[in-house]
Amino acid sequence: MAKQAVILAAGASTRTYPLTVNKPKPLLKIANKTILEHNLEQLDGLVEEAIIVIGFQGEQIIKKIGEQFSHINIRYVQQSPQLGTAHALLQAKALINEEFILLNGDDLYSREDIKKCIEHKYAILASKVNDFQSFGMLELKEENKLSKIIEKPSQYISNLANTGLYVLDSSIFNYIAKVKKTGEELFLTDAINLMAEKEHVIVVPVSNYWLPIAYPWNLLDANEFLLKRISLEIDGVIEQNVTLKGPVGVGKNSIVKNGTYIEGPVIIGANCHIGPNAYIRGATAIGDSCKIGNAVEIKSSIIMNSATIGHLSYVGDSVIGEHVNLGAGTIVANLRHDGEEVKSIVKGNLISIRRRKFGTVIGDNAKTGIHTSIYPGRKIWPNKTTLPGEIVKKDID
Repeated sequence: MAKQAVILAAGASTRTYPLTVNKPKPLLKIANKTILEHNLEQLDGLVEEAIIVIGFQGEQIIKKIGEQFSHINIRYVQQSPQLGTAHALLQAKALINEEFILLNGDDLYSREDIKKCIEHKYAILASKVNDFQSFGMLELKEENKLSKIIEKPSQYISNLANTGLYVLDSSIFNYIAKVKKTGEELFLTDAINLMAEKEHVIVVPVSNYWLPIAYPWNLLDANEFLLKRISLEIDGVIEQNVTLKGPVGVGKNSIVKNGTYIEGPVIIGANCHIGPNAYIRGATAIGDSCKIGNAVEIKSSIIMNSATIGHLSYVGDSVIGEHVNLGAGTIVANLRHDGEEVKSIVKGNLISIRRRKFGTVIGDNAKTGIHTSIYPGRKIWPNKTTLPGEIVKKDID
C-alpha cells in the first residue's frame, strides 16, 4: 500500500477568477473547509506523508496546512516556473520512495475511491461523464486496463474521464524522461500513456464521488453535495423565536438572533452574527466571523470568512469572498427573465455555465455601495467597489 501522496497544488487558476486572483485554488472553501483539507481528510490513515507541490502563492498553503495534518506528515516542494503536470511531479522526485498516490489539489476525491485505487500496483481513477469533449478521456484495451488518455477528443472514445488521481511508483520518472514537451510544458498524461504500453494500468471507476472544480459555480455544486453528507452541530447561541429546519451547524461564539429562519443544510462558522430576522436557505455555507444583517436573505451560496452582508440584502446562488462588505440593500439577481442558462465571462469569452440560477462571484475585500444591483453571472474583482445605487451589468475588474 502506498505510504506517500503527492498533491499537485502549484498552478495559478484563471478560470476561477476573481476568487483566485490572490490565492491558490486549493485554498478555496467548500462547506467551510479548504479543498486541500477535504482531500487530506480522505487520505488520513491511508498514507503517512503528503508531499504538496506548491507554486503560485504557495506560502499561503504552507501557512494554512503546516507540517502536520492529523496523522499525515506534510512536506513541500516548489514548482517555479509551472511547466506542466509532469514537471510538477519531477519536483518531488527526490522525496518519493516507491509507491505513491498522485492527485490534483483542486478537485475533491473520496476515501472509498482512493482505497479502491491503492489495491492495485498502477491505477487511474475514472469517472463517467456525458461531455466527453471537456475532459481527458480513457481508451481501454481490455475491460479495466488503460490503453491511453486522449485529451478532449473531438470524437467519442468512451464515457470515462480522467480524474487526475493515480497510483504510481518511482518508475514513472523513466517514462517522464521520454516525454516530449508540448510547447514549454511536460504533461503527465503523456508519461502515463507510455507506461500503459508496458504495464497494466488498472482503470478504477468512481463509486463514491469526484467533484472537479473548474469554475466558481462548481464550488456551489460541491458545497451542496458535501453539506448533505457531513454532520452538523450547534455550538453557538440560538436566541428565542429562531426557527431551524433540517441540518444546521452553528460554530462557537456565533449568535443567531431573534426572528431568524434557517432551512438546512446550512453551516455557519465561528464568531458570526446572524440576523435578526434573517432568512438563510440551503445549501449555504457561511464562514467564520461573518455578519449577516437584519432581514437579509441568503440562498445556496458560499460566504467566506469575515464577510458582511448589510441589512435588507439578497444573495442567491453566489460565491462571496473574504472580507467582502455588501452595503445595505444589495440585491443579487440569480435568474434571467427569459429563463435561459446564465452566462458569464471566463478568460475573455462569454460562456454558458449550464445553470438556470446563478448570481455573482465577488473577490476578497470588495465592497458594494448601498442599493447595488448585480446582474446574473457578473463578477467583481478583489478590492473593487461600486457606487450607491449602481447596477452591475458587466464584470468589474
